[in-house]
Order: sequence, then C-alpha cells, then structure tokens
Amino acid sequence: MNLIRSEWTKLRSVRSTWLAAVSAVASGVALSVLGATDLLGGSPADLPAGWDPTWTSLKGFLFAQLIIGMLGALSVTPEFGTGLVGTSLVFVPSRSRLLAAKTVVVAGLGLLVALATTLLSFTVVQLMLGGAGLPAAGVADPGVAAALAGAVLYLTLVALVGLAVGALARSATTSLAVLVGALLLVPALGPGLPGVFGELFGRLWPITAGQSAYAVVPVHGTVAPATGIVLLTLTAVAVTVAGHVAFRVRDV
Repeated sequence: MNLIRSEWTKLRSVRSTWLAAVSAVASGVALSVLGATDLLGGSPADLPAGWDPTWTSLKGFLFAQLIIGMLGALSVTPEFGTGLVGTSLVFVPSRSRLLAAKTVVVAGLGLLVALATTLLSFTVVQLMLGGAGLPAAGVADPGVAAALAGAVLYLTLVALVGLAVGALARSATTSLAVLVGALLLVPALGPGLPGVFGELFGRLWPITAGQSAYAVVPVHGTVAPATGIVLLTLTAVAVTVAGHVAFRVRDV
C-alpha cells in the first residue's frame, strides 16, 4: 500500500497529469456536443434507421481516448527521460512491484477520468437532444447502463494500454506516435485495405472492437459488445505483459 501511495504522490505532483485529465474530460464533452449539433433543427423523421442516441453522445471519445492513453504513458516516461527511474529502483528493487503499483494508480485515475468523461458527455448531449425534440436516451432505458459501463471500461483499458506503451517506448514522443497509430490511424485506414485484411481491421482491431462496448444499437459489421471488450482486455493484458518483461530485462 505504501508503494501505491508513493506512486500516486509522484503522479499527482506532475502538472501534466492534471492537464491531461482535464483535457480528456473537456475535449470528450466538447467534441460530443459538436458531433450532435448537426442533428439540432431536424425532426425525428430525419434521423437514420437504427440511430443510437447513446453512441452519438460519446463521439468525443475519438480524441479523448488519445489523451487518456497519453495520461497512462506519462505516468512512466518522465522517469525514463530524467533518469529518476534509477532512483525509484534503489528504493524499490523489485521492478515487478514498481510497475504493478503504477498499473494500479493509472487504473484508478483512468477510471475516474473515464467516468467523468462518459457521464458528462452523455448527460449534456441527451439534454441537447431532448431540448431539440429529438429522441433522447435515459440511464434506465434498456441497454444504456451497460453501454455507459462499457464506455468507462473502454477508456480505462486505453489508459492501461498507454502505460504499457510508455514502459515499452520509454519516450513520450514515441508513445504518442504509437498511440496515434493504434487509436486513430489504423481504425480509420485499416478497413480500407482489400479483402480479408480490411475485414479484419474493420471488425477485430482491438480498439475498433472495443468501441462496440458502448453501442446500444448494434452497428452492422461490428462485433458484439461483450466480444469487443474481451478483445480489448486481452490486448491490454498482452501489451502490459510485454511492457513488464521489457522493464525487467532492459537496463534503465
């Protein structure tokens, strides 16, 4: 417990941690609102078949997830950059315990940021939709609570992936490049590949599959919500194990 408290003290004492946390929430809400504004002024009859107000209210995840991923990476990369990781290992020789404590701290902070981003985005956009006379979702509606829980879990897992990427890359710049590719470029460009490769990237890329966890209305061509979150969880575990192994065997 003392080790976890120590890692929390290190993380919360860095200004970039709070800038990233606030930016994730603010950008998630702002982009969700912006994504819903094009619907205002229309009528329910103008909405496409299978329109999902819950999914619509979480469009801001597209950018917020990148910041949350960097929040995880920034929990470890500054120590490599400044050489303070050597000092940390003097006091905590067990690298496994040190990385496990960082994982617990990032998971906790990521969960709080994900919860705030999800609930604020959902609430604000649903109020907008209801005020414009459009169908709005409520937490008590079938499938909505599960979708919101899936959204929180999705962003928390992205934070843990970011931590693992940071442990592997040991550089904030390289971590950012990897996360941009994994979170934004591959989901956008992968489905355009010909044949089976395009189908695989469109359905089974862990980030794309994980996003199905917060859809109430199933989207054609995507996996089931449970399948998607399992794929993302397995990926987060695999990357975390790789980061753990790298942290144990490499010099610091």
